Amino acid sequence: MTSGRQALVAWHDHLEHERRASPRTVRAYGDNVLAYLNFLERHRGETVTLTALGAITAAELRAYLAFRRSGDDALAPRSLSQSLSSIRAFHRFLDQRLDTPNPQIALVRGPRLKVGLPRPVTEDQAYGLIHEIGSVSGDGPDRDDWEVARDEAVLTLLWGCGLRISEGLSLLRRNAPLGETLRITGKGGKTRIVPVLDAVREAINLYLAALPFVLSPDEPLFRAKRGGPLSPRHVQASVQILRGRLGLSDRVTPHALRHAFATHLLGAGADLRSIQELLGHASLSTTQRYTQVDAAGLMAAYAKAHPHYE
Repeated sequence: MTSGRQALVAWHDHLEHERRASPRTVRAYGDNVLAYLNFLERHRGETVTLTALGAITAAELRAYLAFRRSGDDALAPRSLSQSLSSIRAFHRFLDQRLDTPNPQIALVRGPRLKVGLPRPVTEDQAYGLIHEIGSVSGDGPDRDDWEVARDEAVLTLLWGCGLRISEGLSLLRRNAPLGETLRITGKGGKTRIVPVLDAVREAINLYLAALPFVLSPDEPLFRAKRGGPLSPRHVQASVQILRGRLGLSDRVTPHALRHAFATHLLGAGADLRSIQELLGHASLSTTQRYTQVDAAGLMAAYAKAHPHYE
């Protein structure tokens, strides 16, 4: 009889090889479901089989969520919602691939989440980050000119093309020099085409001209000091140092440049559907959050400028 853990291994394989999920996603989903299986085994006092998973009640799943909300390792509402999402995805796999449906799972609702607005940087802040990145000595006082050119290129790319850090750092040597457009594979393996500004193309070319390493076509374009692939942590740490020097809030992150890309386009009159395509959002409702940001900025400008505003 198939055990729940064997089903979990099969699901891992499905996510990795069929869904082509990232290693990080596979690991996060797997950890969430493993914790769920461990709880069920303790709760029932026996190994959880595939048949048992088909008979899990809504009350048992709610008991698990309540368990994860308490204690020293209590999950925040967003993390708890992600855990429930993983469990639902696992049960969908059991239904579709292992002929083990469980309609009880659909009866359980996750915690209510407060949807936060995107946190973009202003145009001046974006320029400041890019122009001041050369003053950051995160790799030591002997930081080379090519590293400065690299960091300027990365931030310009994130802002100019609206990319996530992972998307920007996934570019390969064969992608550069950049053309008029760039094909990006984002979350869920979804591919989109984004236009490339002259400023982005120029920043990448300056980096390539200064790069001291010879790369094969399939190696990551952006390199660390010793020649390995550049890590997202380096970009995040550099921006963290910069925002302290520039007196910016802790909301200013590399991802805020992607948000700025969207709000700047919206403010210039771009329609939501176009912005959705450029950002690679699966749902228009995600993109619509930027209208709230733009409206908030409009009201702030009104409050500051109108002589009769009280």
